[in-house]
Amino acid sequence: MAEAAAGWAEGGYGVGDRTGRDVVVIGAGVAGTSVVLHLVRALLAAREAGRSPVRSVQVVDPHPTGWGLAFGDTDPLLLCNTAVAINSLLADRPGDFVDHLRQRGWTGGENDCVPRSWMAEYCRDRYEWAREQAASLCVTVRHVRGTAASIDVGSHEDGVPRVRLTDGRVLRADRVVVCTGVRRPRTPDGFAGFEDHPRYLDSPYPAARLQRLPKGSRVLVLGSHLSAVDAALVLCRDGHRTTVTSPSGLLPAVRVSLAPPGRELPPLDRIARLDPADPLLERKLTRCAVEAIRLLDPRPLRLQISGAADPVERLREETALVEAGACGWAGMMVPVIEAVIALAPALPAARRRALMARFGWLTSRYATAMTIVNARRLLDCFDAGTLRMADGYPSAVTFAEGTWQVTGPCGEVERFDHVVNATGFHQPLLHWDPAGSTLLLDIADVPAEQAAPVDDLDGDLRVRRTGGAPPEHVWVVGVGTHVRTPFANHMRNVVRQARQVAEEMSTEEVSAKEEVPAAEDVSEEASEEVPEEEVPAVGAVVWSARYQGRCHPVTEPS
Repeated sequence: MAEAAAGWAEGGYGVGDRTGRDVVVIGAGVAGTSVVLHLVRALLAAREAGRSPVRSVQVVDPHPTGWGLAFGDTDPLLLCNTAVAINSLLADRPGDFVDHLRQRGWTGGENDCVPRSWMAEYCRDRYEWAREQAASLCVTVRHVRGTAASIDVGSHEDGVPRVRLTDGRVLRADRVVVCTGVRRPRTPDGFAGFEDHPRYLDSPYPAARLQRLPKGSRVLVLGSHLSAVDAALVLCRDGHRTTVTSPSGLLPAVRVSLAPPGRELPPLDRIARLDPADPLLERKLTRCAVEAIRLLDPRPLRLQISGAADPVERLREETALVEAGACGWAGMMVPVIEAVIALAPALPAARRRALMARFGWLTSRYATAMTIVNARRLLDCFDAGTLRMADGYPSAVTFAEGTWQVTGPCGEVERFDHVVNATGFHQPLLHWDPAGSTLLLDIADVPAEQAAPVDDLDGDLRVRRTGGAPPEHVWVVGVGTHVRTPFANHMRNVVRQARQVAEEMSTEEVSAKEEVPAAEDVSEEASEEVPEEEVPAVGAVVWSARYQGRCHPVTEPS
């Protein structure tokens, strides 16, 4: 172990100087960090065997570990929408994030929501732990600063895939795990020709983009769900006059947080036993959920939600219900989500899509409800007059004379200085190139008709060229599994997927062919580590002891 640590301190072992497989993890967010963490823990558990099937792990991401789109923002207004109790990176240690926070002086409750940057710091801390433990096994873990563009799976004589980066670099990869989250914003109706306009922001993230707008601007926010709530809160805080609009005109429902239930809910156990071919499946699923809610709160469901037509009044009434403890439905959301995730693989793809469409109302308002903290903040903005909801979505939009001229559904025209798109992002989707030998992570440069989408995954989460074909050495974890799994970004599901893939990789036998060291090494330029000063500063006192108590070799993170 001391020798391994010394080797790492001198700059790390070269990728080609030991036998075993080279693993490339594409994405350094929650999913990618969880894969690395589970893989290293599995290798530690198997170290008695005397050798490791893995010799290197390279994590490809242009951002520092953890500091991607989801959590890489230091603005304190941006909160996780999930309780700290379900934000663990470890599938078998659900309280790991809570333990991490407690060690740094945090005294909140397990159902609280915390700033997103705290999750980024947690990912960074656990990644550092994994890297140190890997060094004790003579396994190199490196962060490659860059963006992966494609995976060549069948064009090399040795049969080993290659990950190609957008800057032309190539990484040898015996095994590849794709953990990319969302990156490409949706284009809202009426704005297809304005994506590159200087007064149009295609996304509210990072919040620094909003902070650069001139003070006192009139800003139209497109969308009314969680990202629109984030945008509105930041804009109102910074003194802008903000209008929110969307086709639905609905704000998310309100709850304390997305948290696990405090008790067992037997009605939800029946969901796993439902017949996927039953034409009454949707009705029976609804009955299970309603019965579960009754166990949590005997009041009728209609008394736990607001039926107000006006979105602001509805927000006000639902906030009051949460504050009065009359929001029992929220306690069944996590087990319902996980029951549907477990049921979905048994459904044909078309039926799965129909099921999710049938319950679209549940997903759009209740599964993705906002935390009570943001609900109170939003009400303050409405009451102060800095925020309002438009009467309807624009029927036409132009930019002239230095302003946006937006026509409402009744023909009225309003003027805005800036437009912020907060309608969400396209789900990531791998595509095969026309030759069928390369997986494309972004098809922007390939005509859609020439690329075949990877629109299904089996239970092993491995990519196949066609149904029934042998699996490639490419796995998908996290949001990209939406082609198989509803609620693919659900944190507890993501880390379970990460554990599954890591355990498979750590128990695979290494063939005689793979015992031969790689001829091509990855250059130091390609394996560039992230300097510590590039990690954003959180600025909270609880992080002043960031590395106090950092785990030591062959110990669990605590």
